[in-house]
Amino acid sequence: MAVRGDSRRVVAGAEAGVEWTAGFADLNPTEFPMLWALTPYGDAVFNQRQMPLLLAELDRVPTDLGGDWVEQARELCQVVERGPHLYLWFIGD
Repeated sequence: MAVRGDSRRVVAGAEAGVEWTAGFADLNPTEFPMLWALTPYGDAVFNQRQMPLLLAELDRVPTDLGGDWVEQARELCQVVERGPHLYLWFIGD
């Protein structure tokens, strides 16, 4: 995970990564539209207006999908909320 600006320069990064499990694919897209967008191989990019939705989903992530990445994602969401033209990237393999 990383926060990047319009130039794609990394502004902030996370030490933890999302450990992909089949549980992500099983998320209900109606209940978790932001997290459901994550894939193990592709990138997912979220803008400032999507941060409240993503933060709400992080608050109720199923226990088996949690880990250090959840808190670090919250911190990166706050970085995106504080600055213009910033995006949170979940970077796949």
